[in-house]
Amino acid sequence: MSEYDATLPDQKELEKEIGEYLSKKYGQKVKIISSGLLPMSQSEESDSGKPSKAGAADFHFDTNPEELIAYLDEYVVRQDEAKAILATKICTHFNRISYALAKPRQARRSMGQIKSNVLLMGPTGVGKTFLIKLIARHLGVPFIKGDATKFSETGYVGGDVEDLVRDLVREADGDIDRAQFGIIYLDEIDKIASSPYRIGADVSRTGVQRALLKPMEETEVELKVPHDPVSQIEAIEQYRATGKRERQVVNTKNILFITSGAFAGLEDIIKKRVQQQSMGFESSVSSVKTGGRFLKQVKAEDLVEFGFESEFVGRLPVIAVLDELSEDDFYEILANPNSSIVVAKKQDFRVYGISLQFEEEALHELARLAKQERTGARGLVSVMEKVLLHYEKKLPSTSIRHLVVGVEMVHSPAAVLERLLRDEGVQAEHRTRFEALQAAEFERLTAFILKRMGSYLEDHQVLTTPTRLQLMAKESQDQDVDPREVCDTFIRFVQAIHDSEMEISEKCGVKVLFSEEAVDRLLTREPRTLEAIQAACAQILQAMEYGLRLMGQKKGVAQVVVPKEGVDAPERYINTLVGETFKVE
Repeated sequence: MSEYDATLPDQKELEKEIGEYLSKKYGQKVKIISSGLLPMSQSEESDSGKPSKAGAADFHFDTNPEELIAYLDEYVVRQDEAKAILATKICTHFNRISYALAKPRQARRSMGQIKSNVLLMGPTGVGKTFLIKLIARHLGVPFIKGDATKFSETGYVGGDVEDLVRDLVREADGDIDRAQFGIIYLDEIDKIASSPYRIGADVSRTGVQRALLKPMEETEVELKVPHDPVSQIEAIEQYRATGKRERQVVNTKNILFITSGAFAGLEDIIKKRVQQQSMGFESSVSSVKTGGRFLKQVKAEDLVEFGFESEFVGRLPVIAVLDELSEDDFYEILANPNSSIVVAKKQDFRVYGISLQFEEEALHELARLAKQERTGARGLVSVMEKVLLHYEKKLPSTSIRHLVVGVEMVHSPAAVLERLLRDEGVQAEHRTRFEALQAAEFERLTAFILKRMGSYLEDHQVLTTPTRLQLMAKESQDQDVDPREVCDTFIRFVQAIHDSEMEISEKCGVKVLFSEEAVDRLLTREPRTLEAIQAACAQILQAMEYGLRLMGQKKGVAQVVVPKEGVDAPERYINTLVGETFKVE
């Protein structure tokens, strides 16, 4: 009997196991009824779930580290060293895969290459999870987040660890080839370190470490397993439909594992080692360091002493340490146009038709209070909710549609709410302050898009004209949308205009271009949607098609640049242009 036959039960066993599971959960009323399938021979067994070379060949990656760092800078405050390490190693990992697929002969020489799995360290609330989610979103690779604590609590040694890989396939919509180039992020990894105070083997923790060894390096994970009723039902349905058992496996060779944890107590271990090394003849004891600075001197021996197996530490060759955030950092998080905390709260009020703005002094005070929470950036959310919860409850039932969060509201939210509800003069004052803050925010958004997104836009053939900057800033402000997302939308708009230029150029035999002022005029039109812009371009160019064909027949005419007047009155413009071009001198 083969290894596969020993691990995968036949149809009768599958139905029996699933029937017992459903009976326990729903009672004896639920049973599996077989339709009487014929057994199949081993030769009918299918391995179609194995990685296909065609799907793997579709993988392409060309992002460089500086590009990824620039993207992270738009969202993440500080953490420059951690961002540099993550961006560099992740880009190298995926570029190496892309290179190996494109040039397999050269890639054979790198067999045995150690995967650049990453270990992130830092106190709670400094942005570890946020960083990884941003990277996965930007790169467009499948991403799954797991919590190491569930493995140690359930006591599972093998099964649940491999479920992370199966979850990655589900995240990739069942595409095994895509899943094999994904990222698995395992948080709270410090919780599976064995306790130094425990007598005897700590199986629930060291066992999980050992179970992770093979997936973190390279192994094949079965998608269909006996302990997963859903996968077994899928296997039965597959067997009913095809008469074959399909063995589906995922190879973890190219799956990047990123782990993170706060590692409370590790700094004391490092401090002890550093100070012992500094003792000796003509040497001085190192000064006391605070604020997590010792973590940056971590070595493998420190992690082993902390409670990790040496083999497990060896699977995490890249270590990045995130700094604790200061009060000023909290303010920068809130003041950032991409601040998910402020934007989320604005959206909470916008669903009730209420527009929200924050004064700078209020943001400073919120940052100060959040620092006292000692929960990192999570404290910002907690403080924000304490201040605005009663407003969120009460204002939707009133006619108030503009709210300004000032420093007085942060200190005394209940008193300010009472005055706001009672006094129409206070409401009028809020409206005036809101309009001033709205105008200032618009200017900040315009400057932010030009500074942070200017190069990105121009790389995609979108010039940062004053009109476009104002349109993008207004879109971001009115809809509470991420400025980068707005930029991506305008890139699609401009690309649609260029596609229309190419189409009419091929038809008429002359190169047709819209001037930048004409492009601005098209983007200014409402409604500003991709379909509306495509329809407008088609209508304008259709009105000019006959005249453009004539221009294409004229010697010496290489291209026609359509100005903004051509967008407003296409027939008049093309008639004038043709008349001037063919005028008899």
